[in-house]
Amino acid sequence: MGEEGFGDCLTSMDGNVWIVDPLDGTMNFVKQRDHFAIMIALYQDGKGVLGYIFDVMNDVLYAGGPAVGVYANDERLTAPNNIPLSEGLFGASGPLVIGNISGMQEIIRHSRGMRIYGSAGIEFIHAFLGKTVGYSSFLKPWDFAAGRILAETLGLVVTKIDGSPLDMLSSNLVLVTTGKAQQDIRTIVNENV
Repeated sequence: MGEEGFGDCLTSMDGNVWIVDPLDGTMNFVKQRDHFAIMIALYQDGKGVLGYIFDVMNDVLYAGGPAVGVYANDERLTAPNNIPLSEGLFGASGPLVIGNISGMQEIIRHSRGMRIYGSAGIEFIHAFLGKTVGYSSFLKPWDFAAGRILAETLGLVVTKIDGSPLDMLSSNLVLVTTGKAQQDIRTIVNENV
């Protein structure tokens, strides 16, 4: 399955499924020449096996999965600190904040501040590294497939914004966070239903 229209009409995650985003952050690439990534994921019977996010401009490949851990080039990453929403920066897409979707403005107010990078891959990397406490955006499977594998391997929580499981075959309002921030955000989302 891929963003460029090949295999994007899958109806099942049975067997080996490769999910590819050849250029995540296209507008960033065109206008800034920064903050874009290449992402590839392998799922077997619906379970994430391997994820790859290449931060092109910084020449860092984030790679791994549950069986091998997560690496930034040759350096093994450790899990980011499990901090609450109030102690970290939060990555969010502009339309979610402007439209206050799922109480996003309140989520931002409870964090240390908002960041917008314009690339799901780069946003996931910042969560892996503990630079942000989490990230939320409306994403297609190729936008979150690789990041999900790597994030969950590092102990982060990846769900829909309401805490329900992601559908790997359709678009989702995705939330990736530390466990503590996930609880804080679910409380805010429930208050805004």
